[in-house]
Amino acid sequence: MNSKAPHIVQYQGSKRILAPQITRYMPKRFNRLLEPFSGMAAISVAVAQEGRTERYFINDLNAPLIRLLKSAIEEPKTLVEKYDVLWNQQFEYGDGHVQHFYDVRTRFNDGDKSPENMLYLLARCVKGSVRYGKNGNFNQSPDKRRHGTTPQNVKNNVFAISCLLKGKSTFLTCDYHEIVAMARQGDLVYMDPPYQGVTYSQDSRYLSGVPFDEFVDAVETLNRKNVDFLISYDGACGDKAYGETLPSKLGCKKILLNAGISTQSTLLGRKAVTFEALYISRNLQSNRVTVPCQLSLLEATV
Repeated sequence: MNSKAPHIVQYQGSKRILAPQITRYMPKRFNRLLEPFSGMAAISVAVAQEGRTERYFINDLNAPLIRLLKSAIEEPKTLVEKYDVLWNQQFEYGDGHVQHFYDVRTRFNDGDKSPENMLYLLARCVKGSVRYGKNGNFNQSPDKRRHGTTPQNVKNNVFAISCLLKGKSTFLTCDYHEIVAMARQGDLVYMDPPYQGVTYSQDSRYLSGVPFDEFVDAVETLNRKNVDFLISYDGACGDKAYGETLPSKLGCKKILLNAGISTQSTLLGRKAVTFEALYISRNLQSNRVTVPCQLSLLEATV
C-alpha cells in the first residue's frame, strides 16, 4: 500500500496518507475489519489493497456519507454517471457557477441526500471539509477557485475502490457501541473518533461528539473480549499537544505518526510537523512489524 491509494474525493481528516504507517501495525491476516468511525473508509481501502482480510464493516453516523460509499462500491457505474451530469450542470451557470453549489446544497438539506449530491458537495466544498449547522444541515461553503473533482478522476478512483471492496463490505450507520459489541476475537477494530475538541458538545464539523470516559469504557470492552484494535486519537503539532491521552489502564502502546507539515502552520509563516497518535492494543504489540525510524517520533507504553 502506498500514499497513492484510490480515494473517492478529498476528505478532511482522512487517514489515507497515514494508512501505510497504520497498516504496518496490523496482523498479516485477520477475520474482519470493523471501522466504527469510517469517514471515507481510507483504512478499509488500504487494508483491501494489502489483502489482509475479506470482510469489512464500514460504519459512520453520517448516513449520506455511508450511502455514498455503498453506491461507489456496489454501483460504481451509476454513481459516476449521475455525478458526471451533476458536475457538468455548473457550467450552465456561466460565471455564476458557485450558485450551482448552493442550489445543490439546498436540495440536499431539503431532503435529497442522494450519493451524487453528497459527492458533489464534498468535491466542491472548501478543503473537502464537512461542516454541519446546529440544525443538522450541511453548511460548508464552496471553493470558489475551482470546479471540484472532475468526473474522470472520480470514475478512476471509484472503480478502483469498487474492485477492492465490492462483495466484501457491510455498510452501517450505528452508534459505535454497536460495532464494538459485534467485534469478536480474530477481528481487528480500527477507531478514528471525532477530534477530541468536540467531545462534549455538538460541533459544526461532526454530527456528534464522543465523550472521553465513554470511549475509554468501549476500549475496555474490546480488551475484555480479547479483540485487537488500533486507535487514532490525539497528537501534536510543533511544540503544541492536542487531545487527552488514553489512560494507562488500557495497556496500549502509543506511537506518534508523522503526518507531514501542517497546512495551517504554513499559512501562518511557520513550518511545524503534525504527529498523530496511534494506540496499539496489547496483542498487536507483540506481533508488530518493524517501522522505519523516520515514520514515528515516539513509542511509549501508556
